[in-house]
Amino acid sequence: MSETRTVAIIGAGPVGLAAAAHVLERGLQPIVLEAGGKVGHAMRQWGHVQLFSPWEYNVDKAATRLLATTGWNSPEPDQYPTGAEMVEHYLEPLAAHSALEPHIRTSSRVTAISRAGFDKMKTKGREKAPFEIRYQNGQGPKVVKADAIIDSSGTWHSPNPAGANGLSAIGEADTSDKIAYGMPDVLGKERARYAGKTIAVLGAGHSAIGTLIDLAKLADQAPGTRPIWLLRGSDPAKAFGGGANDKLVARGELGAAFAALVTAGRIKVESEFRVSHLVADGPRLVVGALSGCSARQAVVDELIVATGFRPDLDFVRELRIRLDPAIECPIALAPLIDPNEHSCGTVRPHGARELAQDEPGFYFAGMKAYGRAPTFLMLTGYEQVRSIAADIAGDRAAAERVELVLPETGVCSRSLAPDAGNCCGGPAISDVDACCVADEKAKQQGKSGCGCASSA
Repeated sequence: MSETRTVAIIGAGPVGLAAAAHVLERGLQPIVLEAGGKVGHAMRQWGHVQLFSPWEYNVDKAATRLLATTGWNSPEPDQYPTGAEMVEHYLEPLAAHSALEPHIRTSSRVTAISRAGFDKMKTKGREKAPFEIRYQNGQGPKVVKADAIIDSSGTWHSPNPAGANGLSAIGEADTSDKIAYGMPDVLGKERARYAGKTIAVLGAGHSAIGTLIDLAKLADQAPGTRPIWLLRGSDPAKAFGGGANDKLVARGELGAAFAALVTAGRIKVESEFRVSHLVADGPRLVVGALSGCSARQAVVDELIVATGFRPDLDFVRELRIRLDPAIECPIALAPLIDPNEHSCGTVRPHGARELAQDEPGFYFAGMKAYGRAPTFLMLTGYEQVRSIAADIAGDRAAAERVELVLPETGVCSRSLAPDAGNCCGGPAISDVDACCVADEKAKQQGKSGCGCASSA
């Protein structure tokens, strides 16, 4: 009898654990390597954020089947969870399942991947060699071998910098103690850092909007708290969304509430503010912007950068991979998700065919697969790993088959991207980070969609 094939899965977030569940169903052996100390590490970082999508659109089918064997009480399907609730009521029970728990290694950060006995240049016999994965845990460097790899490590640990040209602003590294990235919990565990201070928020997606709304609430509780919105674009109204006409009620309410705060002057707006440099001035931070021959600045106590995320590709350097030069996603996937061409809800379901690389047996999945695109949908991530698991198992028909049926109504998360993701089912962490399944469903039917809100 042949030995069971092993599949290394990088990342123990929703998509990574779903991949492990699908791999188990295929009779394969998963090895889940999670950099954080617990499963769902990235999701825990935005645990205070509520999703736009209800529970029924945030759980994977194979994971649900596995949980059902334990008598798992699934949450009410129409309720909207926070990131913390997703971890507590879904990811933790899934990871604790007796069939899956022995295969999960936390505090195991992958540092490099290659083929055993092969560098990147060597070809003959390459596809038959197992992958060699190096990772770091509390005991030092470790090595594990696998027959296939699904990289679902996400993008949370690779935030886009503050600089308007894609590079770090001059002085960004030197002033890092005054900068936070993503969507910090300004009303909760990080309240003391922001209360009574002047805080600039850079970005125009739902992460920025949600943080600014929370800072306005903090201002009611802590006098002296002053939120400033640094907007690279020229039209603040683009971030307000569809309001009462938005097919996602929660998202429309968020945009309407934000618009009211801006109109009332409770949030100061600095539009066309393209950050170029950051300079410490005693306890304060000078945020500078250059535009042509003119120079502007904002003097603040803290800066929150909510401009999206990008993939960490360093540890796959020794593999033969091909990525779109702009989006940094698999070549075949790029035309489907390019935010320059697509509204956020027009990404059709896809799988192993679009995600496979020139390195046989290696696949990107989840937010990592989307590169810098902010249009990731959690349901699409689950479909990705279902297809990939089938492909690894040799079931080509199942790998090619599309099993994701998109709902008639919009499904998005409030909180990311770009996994992201991070759009639906993850934190909104980019400048174009609202996503709507209704748009895609309508497009498939030859109709107009709901018009997902986005801004640059």
